[in-house]
Amino acid sequence: MKSITCFRRLFVLYFLVIFSSTCYAQTKTIDQKVDSVLKLMTLDEKVGQMNQYNGDWDATGPITNDGDKQNQIRKGMVGSMLNVTGVEHTTQLQKIAMQSRLKIPLLFGQDIIHGYRTTFPIPLAEAASWDLKAIQLSARIAATEAAASGVHWTFAPMVDIARDSRWGRVMEGAGEDPYLGSLIATARVKGFQGKGFGNTDAIMACAKHFAAYGAAIGGRDYNAVDMSLNALWEIYLLPFKAAAEAGAATFMNSFNTLNGIPATGSAYLQRDILKGMWKFKGFIVSDWNSVGEMIPHGFAKDNYDASFKAITAGNDMDMESRSYIQNLVQLVKDGKVKIQLVDDAVRRILKKKFEMELFDDPFRFSNKEREQQQWNNKQNLEAEKLMAEKSIVLLKNENQLLPLSKTNVQGKTIALIGPFIKGIRDNLGFWSYTWPDDSARIISVWEGIKNKAGDNANLLYAKGCNINDTSHVSFSEAIETAMKADIVIMNVGEAADMSGEAKSRSNIHLPGVQEELIKAICATGKPVIVMINAGRPLIFNWTADHVPAIVYTWWLGTEAGAAIADVLFGDYNPSGKLPMSFPRAEGQIPIYYNHFSTGRPAKNDSDLNYVSSYIDLPNSPKFPFGYGLSYTTFSYSDIKLSLTRFRPGQDLRASVVVTNSGKYDGTETVQLYIRDMVGSVVRPVKELKGFQQIFLKAGESQTITFKITTEDLKFYNNDLKYIYEPGDFKLFIGTNSDDVREADFTLLK
Repeated sequence: MKSITCFRRLFVLYFLVIFSSTCYAQTKTIDQKVDSVLKLMTLDEKVGQMNQYNGDWDATGPITNDGDKQNQIRKGMVGSMLNVTGVEHTTQLQKIAMQSRLKIPLLFGQDIIHGYRTTFPIPLAEAASWDLKAIQLSARIAATEAAASGVHWTFAPMVDIARDSRWGRVMEGAGEDPYLGSLIATARVKGFQGKGFGNTDAIMACAKHFAAYGAAIGGRDYNAVDMSLNALWEIYLLPFKAAAEAGAATFMNSFNTLNGIPATGSAYLQRDILKGMWKFKGFIVSDWNSVGEMIPHGFAKDNYDASFKAITAGNDMDMESRSYIQNLVQLVKDGKVKIQLVDDAVRRILKKKFEMELFDDPFRFSNKEREQQQWNNKQNLEAEKLMAEKSIVLLKNENQLLPLSKTNVQGKTIALIGPFIKGIRDNLGFWSYTWPDDSARIISVWEGIKNKAGDNANLLYAKGCNINDTSHVSFSEAIETAMKADIVIMNVGEAADMSGEAKSRSNIHLPGVQEELIKAICATGKPVIVMINAGRPLIFNWTADHVPAIVYTWWLGTEAGAAIADVLFGDYNPSGKLPMSFPRAEGQIPIYYNHFSTGRPAKNDSDLNYVSSYIDLPNSPKFPFGYGLSYTTFSYSDIKLSLTRFRPGQDLRASVVVTNSGKYDGTETVQLYIRDMVGSVVRPVKELKGFQQIFLKAGESQTITFKITTEDLKFYNNDLKYIYEPGDFKLFIGTNSDDVREADFTLLK
């Protein structure tokens, strides 16, 4: 009897210990859980968490094959994998990670830049929509599809400000303006991360490339960057700060040097600014091999030295250089690197794994059923089509050649000419995924127009030339086809591999003989509409001056052909606005609207009298920032100010009446710019400070009001203090950065 009683007491005691331990585990904070794991880890295992390998299924950099990666995962020597696509592969590698001593789950990263299964317009095209909710939804859908395939982490958004369209990676960002770029950075971070980590449709965002990569000298990828600290803070850091404030889980440093220091080895960027001033709690990953590339930069002697400089500067995870995994343990043993630096990096990485709830269930994202549900999701495709429509920019429309309609093409012949008319993959652009059924899923321009026109019109086709042709051999067929038609629609531009990473171009004119083909078709006397596919602003001066209707169609994604057809036939009235200035020639680059004045500013494009100008080219862009037409027209009243003199703490309100003065209902993006006339440092001639999108029916008017406070007037002074200064200002409201109404106001002390 005593033995039974004793057993019962022991059982109760055991139960209470287990129960209390379980309750304690459940009440532990994530930081406590991280510390518990960290205490169990060897130095080798800690460094393993800081090591990221490519999965070799699909690479975004040079393919690397180095023996038995699976065995390294099994030993706990890998913290993350990139380019591991699909439930089958992520499950396979995660199972191997669960064989490691501490069973720390892997993070799977992927370049989800503008869609996963459903390809959305390239980010620069989405920026042309100026529609923050649509951009956030695009990222939300991309995250949902990718997460269903086992992806935890995207290397996006790219928030680099880019003023040089020779740089191929302009397609990946939001253009030239820090205000618009900051809002888009916030929208995309929120889209990717959804309602927060722990949800199986939320993936970690990664703000890249930190910092100033978009200012690469000569527009040449991976090149050096040299700029003032004022420009760094005023222009290039603002979208990164916005991404950090939006809660971006990770940052990626950049390939470039900044004033002589590789970003990967810059303590000023990583420790002082990001982790210090901005109090960033996530982790920093290097770009592909950027730790090792500090050696050819001439900043590090070897990988041992590179590892020392990278970890000291604040880089937490090494992508693909193998510098950390091969040298960091020895650096700690040699007393060169304090263990506290390693622990801080590992703590940041583990915290994200706990937040993603991967310790609770390492396979929670690898769900075959969810993957199949997202594989051909009709709602996602509908959202993509609408995003594509919003991204299209109407550059020219003489004599209202557009829109076409089913009635005005009734019984007529339309010639579809150009290398992109029947293109499939080129509609997706760079940073897109290849799926076996792409040819059936992606809607070409030919298919889109054919479906839209139906039996109302007779369609003819001629390719005319290849994208980068030097031959005119197919011109005759194209001319003959055009002669048979009542109207000609041409589709020209860049191939998908002509813009993107490592795709810098010194010549950004239309490739090959495409503009010569346009000239030949225009010589037939037929009305011509030109659509331009591209990942950057291109130069097409003859076309811009002579073709009556021009539509900039970028790379629009899976539903490209359907979206284009909707715009051409007036089912969607284009509303896109350019997020970058379009140059007249490469000699103008870098070109951007928010430039400084000079001591000898030109009064206009024809002023050449010892002023800052070219003798052979106007200063102005071919198409300015914020430019984009509609099938309708919008008129603006004069600006009405609530105050012409106001003090800090007061609000100034600026109002205009916008009227749809045309025949079609349409959306207008009303833009607000401000100029500080005199400052302790020179201020730009204009700065975007706000915009509002409004939908107006034909004949309808609406009063648009902007509120201006001293926050809108702040800038970084010579001491890098963020301040405002009393003085005189100009305020501009209009349809683009060049076509504006203006008013004056004064900020009092």
